[in-house]
Amino acid sequence: MKFDKSKAIQERARKRIPGMTQLLSKRPDRFSQGVWPAYYDKSKGCEVWDLDGNHYQDMSISGIGACILGYADPDVDAAVTEAIRKGVASSLNCPEEVELAELLCELHPWADMARFTRSGGEAMAVAVRIARAHTGRDVVAFCGYHGWQDWYLAANLGTENALGEHLISGLKPKGVPKALTGTALPFRFNHLEELQAIADTHGDSLGVIVIEPIRSTRPDPGFFEGIRAIADKTGAVLVIDEISAGFRFCCGGSHLELFDQTPDMAVFSKAMGNGYPISAIIGTEKVMQSAQDTFISSTNWTERTGFAAALATIRKHRELDVHHRLGELGRAVMEGWKKAADKHGLAIRIEGLDPFPHFDLGTKDPLILKALFVQLMLEQGFLASNLYYAMFAHSDENVKQYIQAVDVAFGIIAKAIDAGNYASMITGEPAMAGFGRLA
Repeated sequence: MKFDKSKAIQERARKRIPGMTQLLSKRPDRFSQGVWPAYYDKSKGCEVWDLDGNHYQDMSISGIGACILGYADPDVDAAVTEAIRKGVASSLNCPEEVELAELLCELHPWADMARFTRSGGEAMAVAVRIARAHTGRDVVAFCGYHGWQDWYLAANLGTENALGEHLISGLKPKGVPKALTGTALPFRFNHLEELQAIADTHGDSLGVIVIEPIRSTRPDPGFFEGIRAIADKTGAVLVIDEISAGFRFCCGGSHLELFDQTPDMAVFSKAMGNGYPISAIIGTEKVMQSAQDTFISSTNWTERTGFAAALATIRKHRELDVHHRLGELGRAVMEGWKKAADKHGLAIRIEGLDPFPHFDLGTKDPLILKALFVQLMLEQGFLASNLYYAMFAHSDENVKQYIQAVDVAFGIIAKAIDAGNYASMITGEPAMAGFGRLA
């Protein structure tokens, strides 16, 4: 394989774009700088072609979980093409936004209204703004990863590492107003006592409780019920962040289908538009009408293609029960990882849930071993990392070929560990630490 064009554009990006990319999780140093191609020319189904013409099967991050159906899905793209043909913008509003609001409320009968943005981070900021407007209180208690905005990064103001459990250890909140100190307080998943302690201390100022419904583990019995009870007692608005989990375990939000929980608001993004930019905030009429008491507005939130993509994605997801297939794929991949590791005597820790599992190889030099795995898989024609986001476009044959390549890579890694020369085998840089919730 040649990577001349890929390396050249990375150097151009380094000079012109702070951090090289717009998304931390797509930076080449999260895989192996100098090896990972970073930029693509074309994608279709689960196939990707880089700028040098190298062809891969993508069994890695699937657009960071956004492309749940697969790249360039023909049905979604047809809906978007039709939206473009009819005009994506006008002095009037497109009817698709009303259709999407109705569809989301149909999928979630507890919800009455919806607002829309283009990305998950800004959707969470909108949700928190509406919730604060409704309660008139500043403090947000949260559990999970909820984006990059000031309300969330404020958790690290005046502390050493409050976000270490949720994001990246040691993240600096530079640029976040110091006046927000003490307004964002984390609690750990399945540790209801930590939320209770926040409520006991900040009950009169606790306005919002934000939680991811599921991540690497399932909630303990009584965890969600306890959160709902604390929200009701304190008067806080309960917001469930479905940006990562949504549409992976059911057609809609896992909070309702898996756990029968009723929040006051829920937020969706990523998979809802199969890669097109669209996000939704849904909620009860009582809470959502508080959006009228503050200022939330943006021109491009009315653009047509995101709504068209979401409608097509959800309808196809619903018709084909896409989430069942995602679970099957993830279970097959996890089984393949384990069998290959056992065959070669590799210590492996497999965690996560069926649609998006991940693994670690041993405890010594995990970032070097990750880079070596990435490199060995690229050499066999696979975009791969130590995590897997299932796409509906992945076939049984894709999984079979992927696991065969994993077997080869694990065999080489096992021999390198025994010989003690694995560090010298990587041609790029060791992987950098990323999101602890995924690593």
